[in-house]
Amino acid sequence: MSQKIRAYRRENGRVGVRNHVVILPLDDISNAACEAVANNIKGTMALPHAYGRLQFGEDLDLHFRTMIGTGANPNVAAVVVIGIEPEWTKVVVDGIAETGKPVTGLSIEQNGDIATIAAASRVAKDYVHWATELQREVCDIADLWISTKCGESDTTTGLSSCPTVGNMYDKLLPEGIYGCFGETSEITGAEHLCKARAANPEAASRFMAIWQAYQDDVIDAHKTSDLSDSQPTKGNILGGLTTIEEKALGNLEKIGRTSTYIDALGPAEAPEKGKGLYFMDTSSAAAECVTLMAAAGYVLHTFPTGQGNVIGNPIVPVIKITGNPRTVRTMSEHVDVDVSGILRRDMTIDQAGDALIEMIVRTANGRNTAAEALGHREFVMTKLYRSA
Repeated sequence: MSQKIRAYRRENGRVGVRNHVVILPLDDISNAACEAVANNIKGTMALPHAYGRLQFGEDLDLHFRTMIGTGANPNVAAVVVIGIEPEWTKVVVDGIAETGKPVTGLSIEQNGDIATIAAASRVAKDYVHWATELQREVCDIADLWISTKCGESDTTTGLSSCPTVGNMYDKLLPEGIYGCFGETSEITGAEHLCKARAANPEAASRFMAIWQAYQDDVIDAHKTSDLSDSQPTKGNILGGLTTIEEKALGNLEKIGRTSTYIDALGPAEAPEKGKGLYFMDTSSAAAECVTLMAAAGYVLHTFPTGQGNVIGNPIVPVIKITGNPRTVRTMSEHVDVDVSGILRRDMTIDQAGDALIEMIVRTANGRNTAAEALGHREFVMTKLYRSA
């Protein structure tokens, strides 16, 4: 029988594990107004970022997809969108409104900051009153959308924390959850193995096209001599990883032994082929990757780390898992699930997977993750190319 959680059932039927009222800036020059509203109205959260002006083409499409997806995420109860101009603001408002949740848009042009902040603050206050009366209800764990990304990997990651996530997916994907992994560049050297884990030829073909385009259009087009000035990172090397191939093999441990992915998605693209595991084209930078997956609708994020990572997200709880005994000792405040027993041979990967599932349930029910308790709200947009 499927495990139960207590979560928020949204207007479109999706299940969220948090209940945020978000003040969302459409563009970088609307950050100050959004932060002023969040300062005025307790219980709201502004999400400042660096982009949104003079973007075009595929880059603009990704911007809108990330903005709309962030507001549409089931962890968000209601949204106030503020932009400098009304037209683009309306695009985001209309996209979020398709979920059925309360959303209001305001533009600063012809109004100014003070009037816009005052009007937005009144709306935000009403949204907070409404949202804080919403009640959690009993839901199946199968209703969850759980993403993953690893960071500051080392030799312990591929041996313990990444296989822990893989064990979780092997157990929960058959229950009916949605899963997601990414980090396109970090699969380099194991791309043939990732291709073989596709559930069908179409998914395999889409993955390989994405991976090859990343190699050709991003890495080969912009690298200095090779990828070693970035991948592996200095922290990876300090932790004993000498090549990107070693890192890739550990990275793929996150999708388990039996799981296969059913489609390959673009950045911030919501899955459309039903329950199961998906690959997403993302940067390997932690904040960018988690932001994209949250915008695609994932409500919980599992994050294996070796050397220790501090990443959080404003709207999605990030669960940290480590098997490195030194990281447990020196960065304990950042660790949600300690699986260092795997290396001491007093915990199996199967037991570690169960421990992670238990933490997923506790987090879904309301437990703050370490990143939430420490105030980590890293929200980083992905930009494809220079603006006009």
